[in-house]
Amino acid sequence: MLAHPDPPSPRAWWKSAIIYQIYPTSFFDSNGDGIGDLNGIHAKLDYLKDLGVDVVWLSPIYCSPLADMGYDISDYRNIDPRYGTLEDWDNLLQGAHQRGMKLMLGHRFSSFTPVNHTSDEDNPKRDWYIWRPGKQVDGKRLPPNNWKSVFQGSAWDYDENTKEYYLHLYVSKQPDLNWDNPDVRDAVWDVMRFWINRGCDGFRMDVINIISKVEGLPDALVVDTSQYYQSASMHFANGPRVHEYIKQMHAEVLSKYDLITVGETPFTHDASQLAAYVLPQNKELNMVFNFELMDLDSPDYSPLVRKAWTLAEFKDVIRRWQQFKRDEGYWNTVFIENHDHARSVSRFGNDSNEWRAISAKMLCILEVTLTGTLYIYQGQELGLRNFPRSWGLEEYKDVASQNYYNLVRVQRQKAEGREDVDMSDLLDHFQQKARDHARTPMQWDSSPNGGFTTGEPWMRVNDDYANWNAAAQLQDPDSVYAFWKHAIEVRRQHDVLVYGSFELKLPEHQQVFAYTRVLGDSEAIVVMNFGVNEAEIDPARLGDLDACRSILRNYGASRDDGGRRLNLRGYEGRVYLKQVFSPGCAQN
Repeated sequence: MLAHPDPPSPRAWWKSAIIYQIYPTSFFDSNGDGIGDLNGIHAKLDYLKDLGVDVVWLSPIYCSPLADMGYDISDYRNIDPRYGTLEDWDNLLQGAHQRGMKLMLGHRFSSFTPVNHTSDEDNPKRDWYIWRPGKQVDGKRLPPNNWKSVFQGSAWDYDENTKEYYLHLYVSKQPDLNWDNPDVRDAVWDVMRFWINRGCDGFRMDVINIISKVEGLPDALVVDTSQYYQSASMHFANGPRVHEYIKQMHAEVLSKYDLITVGETPFTHDASQLAAYVLPQNKELNMVFNFELMDLDSPDYSPLVRKAWTLAEFKDVIRRWQQFKRDEGYWNTVFIENHDHARSVSRFGNDSNEWRAISAKMLCILEVTLTGTLYIYQGQELGLRNFPRSWGLEEYKDVASQNYYNLVRVQRQKAEGREDVDMSDLLDHFQQKARDHARTPMQWDSSPNGGFTTGEPWMRVNDDYANWNAAAQLQDPDSVYAFWKHAIEVRRQHDVLVYGSFELKLPEHQQVFAYTRVLGDSEAIVVMNFGVNEAEIDPARLGDLDACRSILRNYGASRDDGGRRLNLRGYEGRVYLKQVFSPGCAQN
């Protein structure tokens, strides 16, 4: 990587690292039981190393009843037998380290699924959870408040034994932990130390911003009159003591090791709230996942429904976060896919057969040219797309999809006074937005089930695996995989792409996204066409392209644009580099 003066935010290994997220259930099955496992991940370490991965991030692999696909954790210190054993973890860690890669774990510290029931009033761990008496309204027993679970219905479950309710913001088998109890916090620190001592290189902390709730747990404002239970994130996200607790985590654990730490912070778009978790002087986390871009195509009432988005909105979100508190050390996460969102080429590119590969490469150009730690989700490097609309409801395994479908169906049945109601429009939305699309098994080759398993896969493999798979792309120098591998290397070679300043160009253009990155004597110019039609722009508005050389583009053949115009083909992306003290090269 070319050296330049230090940016306002000092360099760190985790800032320039390439992180690859693995959803273990769907990555690779080594034993034929239809579920991905740790040994399967170990078998693919060379594939990841060859791509250019620095850190492998595993979604939860701990013991779990799998009510929420492993995020309902019942034993933080052991591996779920579906995935293997602690010895398999040790072997995977050793394999990653031998290849020069690090391994980080996903944790959900906001809730815990107890193996033994803790509802007994004399149970010493009862106050590890949040209990409240119910209330009587018109002679009817109701939960303590009207909070809605993230997965629909009440966020409270009633315990017949003690006649009280316990809080679960997610599924009922995930009771929220009471972080106000110091014993809970000490237990969390011990769990972190357990994995650090076992060699873990960092943590992704799921919904870390919901560990503190508003005093008194008041009712949420009624904004949806069609149901009693209401969204209540204003009362449980970014609560009054959340920063106190994360600062304590930093002091007790994180500050003592050279770790990578990233927090998931849903329900939050306010920049000042997110900054508090990340700014170095606060001594909390390295970075957080900001979901403003990922929420761009969702209405407020559901992430499973598609809302039209514009490139102007897309550009504005990226511009604001790329420039946000750069001089104070705020550090971004760069991502456009994960296990909780549909495939990016289907959402923000064009997943038709004609445009799929070229638009997936354009989105890659976007990712590798932004400031922040770069995250790739499994299959993104192949340009995997959403499964087709022809798949029925039975193929949607996610509890969020199933619960929301049932909620809407009941609402329509009541409104229309009949059982048989049309739900096709909701399935149209699911085909575009459901989390299930990110969870289909990896497509390794053209053998049955895409080479994911020799058995019956836990979830159906996308229908296109015979032609669109890793084995085929590894042999194709023009594949999406090959492009990602090259683009990662380009990013590594140029500090300006990781640490440079950001200036938006052509803000008014409805089809072209262009910006410059500057660090020391280096300037990168990035231009992308977010559409199928050609776009013509004035190159003078981008900068001095005649003094630049092309370092990355997603169309193989060069063409002469002419000095006074720049013609971008459908979903074309280009990156130019200018260095003041280096010989300039004409655009090509």
